[in-house]
Amino acid sequence: MRSERWALGGDLGVARVGYGAMKLTGWPRGERPDRDAALAVLRRAVELGVNHIDTSNYYARDGVSANELIRAALHPYPDDLVIVTKVGALVEGPDIALPATEQRGLTPDGLRRGVEANLTSLGLDRLDVVNLRLGDRGHEDAPLDGPLKTLLALREEGLIRHIGVSNVSLDQYTRARGLAPIACVQNAYNIARRDDDALVDACAADGVAYVPFYPVGGFQPLTAERLRAVADRHGATVPQVALAWLLARSPHVLLIPGTGSLAHLEENIAAGDLRLSAEDLAGLG
Repeated sequence: MRSERWALGGDLGVARVGYGAMKLTGWPRGERPDRDAALAVLRRAVELGVNHIDTSNYYARDGVSANELIRAALHPYPDDLVIVTKVGALVEGPDIALPATEQRGLTPDGLRRGVEANLTSLGLDRLDVVNLRLGDRGHEDAPLDGPLKTLLALREEGLIRHIGVSNVSLDQYTRARGLAPIACVQNAYNIARRDDDALVDACAADGVAYVPFYPVGGFQPLTAERLRAVADRHGATVPQVALAWLLARSPHVLLIPGTGSLAHLEENIAAGDLRLSAEDLAGLG
């Protein structure tokens, strides 16, 4: 499956195992690799066939920015590299500490500033895909129509190629599809957290990519015995089985596991070669 591709937005061929850059910054909390290690991870990811990188201008902490690292490591970018960014309530990394009433990222001005900040920090004239992130703290009931209208206008200006949505319900996804062409959905989903099953299926029916975050549990790593049993049969790790399960879920599922470790990067990408049998999948439920 490592060699399999999905046409993101219908025209951007991406490998199904990509890379998420958030962990390179330790944002919003946590450890991060030093600069040389972060640059090495990004370059190695591309060497291993990754051509889909997920990032955002607000992935930044203490002067360390995911977008700046991506630009330093990979610019001028390979012709087939697809960089997916996101905008939402936050514009800058430190905005996460602001009261929700002071987070203006979902306003027309805030969305434009977010898009322009991503363009500038990545050194691009147009963003391949911009995900509209909803549902953050204090913005659970944020309207969808206005922000999508703003992103559509920015697309008309040539600043955005495709639009996606993130952290949305099935109803919000359905509404978004009625307002704009949607290239992808990015939501929390993994083998132990399957609340989005109906949305995953809806995206598959619509030919829309589904990109799970927290693919191996996020801050609560997966340790179920059934995962361990399958991992042992294949000589693999539990996270590799969790990633392989997602790839087996449907061809439209794209992965963006993040890491600041070269060893973990290679392990994650190797999960694309792990083929789970019907017996494995039945045992995993």
